[in-house]
Amino acid sequence: MDVMKTLIDDEPERPMHVGEVMTCWTYLMMLEEEKVNVQIGLNTTMDEDLRRALQASMKLATEQPEKLKNFMLKEGVPLPPVSEKKPESAPEAVPMGVKLTDDEIANALSVKVVANYMMCATGAVQSIRNDIGAMFAGFQVEKLQFGASLKSMMRKRGWIKIPPYYLPSGLPQSER
Repeated sequence: MDVMKTLIDDEPERPMHVGEVMTCWTYLMMLEEEKVNVQIGLNTTMDEDLRRALQASMKLATEQPEKLKNFMLKEGVPLPPVSEKKPESAPEAVPMGVKLTDDEIANALSVKVVANYMMCATGAVQSIRNDIGAMFAGFQVEKLQFGASLKSMMRKRGWIKIPPYYLPSGLPQSER
């Protein structure tokens, strides 16, 4: 990040290109929709570890959009429409036919983290402007840190969905 900052300082101000605008707009929309899903998870789960993970996700999904919104408005980029905030409700009041399991909540959050991480990587590498690339690289690092802690919690709980192992035919038994 320090190297990026030295490059940014000397860069002339140029307008954003359409890819940079689209990535900012899409990532902001993804974060805002993540907040709605996290609110639903917080309204549903009573598991304290999962609640802490959801709260950490909400913190990131609140801080990153603020930075991105300020940047976009400064650049003249319109903000995407987003879903309304969900009202708080008691998890024990959610009917069982509607309530998501903790496993489902954790895996939905995990999928969102992966999608956000990939969008950050896209934003970082496709940006011509160094300030935009550095912003997305920073977002990516934050999502990576959160994703690692989420994965650890999910592994501890047995909630990670693991695809089948690939064992090519002819592989010696000792390597399986």
